[in-house]
Amino acid sequence: MAGKLKVTLVKSAHGRLAAHQACVRGLGLRRTQSSAVVIDTPENRGMIRRVSYLLKVEEA
Repeated sequence: MAGKLKVTLVKSAHGRLAAHQACVRGLGLRRTQSSAVVIDTPENRGMIRRVSYLLKVEEA
């Protein structure tokens, strides 16, 4: 069974590359300090890695 990760947007995605904004939206984050719980899959890990400078990640 795949684990879960809690991701929190700690910096704004405003003014970032369009691909980075799309990754933030794909993770279910809308505004700063919003959190989402995502399934720990390679696809989600890739999005998290791409925008890691904007996020805080914890195991859920």
